[in-house]
Amino acid sequence: MADQIPLYPVRSAAAAAANRKRAAYYSAAGPRPGADRHSRYQLEDESAHLDEMPLMMSEEGFENEESDYHTLPRARIMQRKRGLEWFVCDGWKFLCTSCCGWLINICRRKKELKARTVWLGCPEKCEEKHPRNSIKNQKYNVFTFIPGVLYEQFKFFLNLYFLVISCSQFVPALKIGYLYTYWAPLGFVLAVTMTREAIDEFRRFQRDKEVNSQLYSKLTVRGKVQVKSSDIQVGDLIIVEKNQRIPSDMVFLRTSEKAGSCFIRTDQLDGETDWKLKVAVSCTQQLPALGDLFSISAYVYAQKPQMDIHSFEGTFTREDSDPPIHESLSIENTLWASTIVASGTVIGVVIYTGKETRSVMNTSNPKNKVGLLDLELNRLTKALFLALVALSIVMVTLQGFVGPWYRNLFRFLLLFSYIIPISLRVNLDMGKAVYGWMMMKDENIPGTVVRTSTIPEELGRLVYLLTDKTGTLTQNEMIFKRLHLGTVSYGADTMDEIQSHVRDSYSQMQSQAGGNNTGSTPLRKAQSSAPKVRKSVSSRIHEAVKAIVLCHNVTPVYESRAGVTEETEFAEADQDFSDENRTYQASSPDEVALVQWTESVGLTLVSRDLTSMQLKTPSGQVLSFCILQLFPFTSESKRMGVIVRDESTAEITFYMKGADVAMSPIVQYNDWLEEECGNMAREGLRTLVVAKKALTEEQYQDFESRYTQAKLSMHDRSLKVAAVVESLEREMELLCLTGVEDQLQADVRPTLEMLRNAGIKIWMLTGDKLETATCIAKSSHLVSRTQDIHIFRQVTSRGEAHLELNAFRRKHDCALVISGDSLEVCLKYYEHEFVELACQCPAVVCCRCSPTQKARIVTLLQQHTGRRTCAIGDGGNDVSMIQAADCGIGIEGKEGKQASLAADFSITQFRHIGRLLMVHGRNSYKRSAALGQFVMHRGLIISTMQVCHHIHHVPSVLLSAGPGREARDGDALPGAVQGPHQVRQGSTDCSTLRCCLMIGAAGDWMCQRSLSTPGRSLSFKTFLIWVLISIYQGGILMYGALVLFESEFVHVVAISFTALILTELLMVALTVRTWHWLMVVAEFLSLGCYVSSLAFLNEYFDVAFITTVTFLWKVSAITVVSCLPLYVLKYLRRKLSPPSYCKLAS
Repeated sequence: MADQIPLYPVRSAAAAAANRKRAAYYSAAGPRPGADRHSRYQLEDESAHLDEMPLMMSEEGFENEESDYHTLPRARIMQRKRGLEWFVCDGWKFLCTSCCGWLINICRRKKELKARTVWLGCPEKCEEKHPRNSIKNQKYNVFTFIPGVLYEQFKFFLNLYFLVISCSQFVPALKIGYLYTYWAPLGFVLAVTMTREAIDEFRRFQRDKEVNSQLYSKLTVRGKVQVKSSDIQVGDLIIVEKNQRIPSDMVFLRTSEKAGSCFIRTDQLDGETDWKLKVAVSCTQQLPALGDLFSISAYVYAQKPQMDIHSFEGTFTREDSDPPIHESLSIENTLWASTIVASGTVIGVVIYTGKETRSVMNTSNPKNKVGLLDLELNRLTKALFLALVALSIVMVTLQGFVGPWYRNLFRFLLLFSYIIPISLRVNLDMGKAVYGWMMMKDENIPGTVVRTSTIPEELGRLVYLLTDKTGTLTQNEMIFKRLHLGTVSYGADTMDEIQSHVRDSYSQMQSQAGGNNTGSTPLRKAQSSAPKVRKSVSSRIHEAVKAIVLCHNVTPVYESRAGVTEETEFAEADQDFSDENRTYQASSPDEVALVQWTESVGLTLVSRDLTSMQLKTPSGQVLSFCILQLFPFTSESKRMGVIVRDESTAEITFYMKGADVAMSPIVQYNDWLEEECGNMAREGLRTLVVAKKALTEEQYQDFESRYTQAKLSMHDRSLKVAAVVESLEREMELLCLTGVEDQLQADVRPTLEMLRNAGIKIWMLTGDKLETATCIAKSSHLVSRTQDIHIFRQVTSRGEAHLELNAFRRKHDCALVISGDSLEVCLKYYEHEFVELACQCPAVVCCRCSPTQKARIVTLLQQHTGRRTCAIGDGGNDVSMIQAADCGIGIEGKEGKQASLAADFSITQFRHIGRLLMVHGRNSYKRSAALGQFVMHRGLIISTMQVCHHIHHVPSVLLSAGPGREARDGDALPGAVQGPHQVRQGSTDCSTLRCCLMIGAAGDWMCQRSLSTPGRSLSFKTFLIWVLISIYQGGILMYGALVLFESEFVHVVAISFTALILTELLMVALTVRTWHWLMVVAEFLSLGCYVSSLAFLNEYFDVAFITTVTFLWKVSAITVVSCLPLYVLKYLRRKLSPPSYCKLAS
């Protein structure tokens, strides 16, 4: 059954027929040119015949070179879009954009990035000119601000239509009203928009100026000088103090730390809050003083600027020594811009500045976001414009094309222009401002900030939520929860037993050493070589704790004492082993949690450098160990190891820890490891298997020689090194299994559950390791416990990606976990296929993602699905993703405010996203949709009344003229004069106030059932319903006036507008679902505004006639006939087909 699933789950019948025809053609023609290439990708399972087919369902795919495959999916999509419909709808815009982009690229040619040679302290020796080290996040400058804002506004048909209508009033032959009635609403919208953009631009300018004006110490021949961040050049020697931001990409030359290394915080670059260890170039670190950097002749050769923040290749060369000194530079010798120095003072040479730095290259330019509701209203406006043109042509046809019919046609277009009311934008913008204000004033989500007030309704239309992990879903605070020794397990409530065992073990060892100092070593060696016997629990606990405290990459950091400023005195604090000022730093929070736990049970790591480690026992004794070799953790090996020598006994031990899948084949046979790993994983714990192996001096010397030889190899170095290390990883003694819990943010599980129930698909994009991401996906219930997880294995070629995608295609209802490298390969060759398969998954986890990869995933979802996306994160590495999404949400957390400042909405906790989306987002969308359709409904009623009047007009009386006003001589359009614009403008203002207040107040009770009414509130179906209502009510108002006021039809203005105002008020009451006291006030306030306007507009209204009883009951009758059927239909619909929330409530 699974093998019969088609590659493209959603295929048209025509596409399926074409595939069958193509298959028949190939079967008749015999083997095709790509058959030999096809055979390379056959699976071992012969029954899976569909899996042998290429993922590319087109024969041209296998006739191209491999380098061309990444262009095929996008080309296929573009081919489907071509055609007359595509050109009319979006093609002209695409062609204009392409031409503009081509012209911009010609005017702004990007120079080719090249590798460079940077001389220490000599910027003048740079062969090429490099960009300034300034940060610029502004979208406009002084010259482009007004044109840019106007272009963004008038590129939409709705605004362009209003502009053309307003400009037409400058033509005397087309003028039908006062200029201010057209230009005032349009000018108001433009003024509000430009003011908002100007404020945002000024704020961005201030932030950029603050960063660019930060002062740094620059080292010169004459000493230290202060320079601004924007004045730093390639080749400068920059001194960065502790807790100071690194201004540009540098190579780490020197530090005040005795060990020759320092820690940096990279949370604004990769989103990880753990400190990274950086190592200074040994040649410059060994110089006696800072000034000696200018006494040597040295340079750095750096690769060309690139986006990868996890790799670097370069060399350091000192020419004035004999022989010249050459050092290889890697990622551990670099200091990237936007990171923070966490320990000591560092000196580096600048290699990249400005837009060539890693942080800027991984940041995308912000875009102007437009809500889907605005796009839908824009499409409805186009439909209304076509109806307007058709209606005007019909009217000219009824006149028989007499006289200057083309002028009459344009005047009809202007007369019926209220079909597209110019107040639509004003109402929507005011409504959105109210919705944003309500979000920020919600006491249930304190601290919420709305930074983009134009898209609040987007929060209610999301389909994909892409979230960061560290700091967003988790607190990134690890707690040690479980230690399992095989026969006994210790939890949080039994840690005191472990502490007692450790204390007793070291007390016994110390007493033995005191009784026989010389005989202790031979005794322990004899014990290690004796036949295996069952060890006591105390001995096993001691060995497990010792292995945990030795096998890691953690460094204890001590705060320097006050007054220590000289470089030679920086290391004094290293000798102060007091517990008060010690903190642990490592690249993984798991390791910090493990070392903190060993400290709590009595064995403390007090000192560590590149070659040694010191431990303190419960009795205060300090044990010293020499680090012989260190094998860091990699995503491929999934484990890390260390070889240490105990300086007191000269014993050499190889310790290793890692994931259970990597350690199971390495350790000795056991019958409990797999079962216990599963139990801990179900509890949401991150497991690590710890093992050891004792080595003799001869074994280690043999290993070291082979290991050194492998590291010097120029070909297949990584494979040879891995092979040598694996020679040690055999029959290791299993010591223990640890379980660490990564604390989740408050209410993450119910929030994710609520979002899933609302139909939102959640993708987790993180820069963390695959194992960590998988564990968090389970513990946060992003992936349910009963759901399968497909871990996409590492692929490096098209063939491997092909096989793995076929394997993934056979899975049903399973979550996908994929690494950034594999994702890059899949997107290169099978972009469309991969996205289509991934979108069917209930959850997707992408680990080891760079900032640009996160943004690219968001863009791919937008292009391939056409659905709305939301990105949420809390670090600087999430900015690109947040800006690329249709709606970006930033969290103010431990990683700073960079994400929250760049986002459209800012919150303080992840759990607030539930109320932000489900309540405010949904209500904003429903209110905006109702408001937009209501405003169009009002314009359609007015236009319908004018059409009916024109068909049954009285030649001497105009619909919108005052009493007794006759048609002008030569006026070919009876009724074409618009008349009392003051009245219409007043009704517009009243409706704006009324709708904003009423709809804005209608959300409090609706919050309780915000998930219960799915469906779209604005579509062509709902729009057509409102059109039919408008035609019906407009016809009733006009024909009712003809029937009831036949003798007094000279008062048509008073009749029509009074009935219109009453009808609008009743329609508001019909639309509102939940009443609030503000709604009642708004109803009477709107009616009062109309009544009070009669006193100022006596030119158009006869007050004596309006106050008669006959007028009042006849107008009331017309209003009741226009609205009563709608109330009856609403009642019948709620009775016969009640909404789901009513069923649940009953």
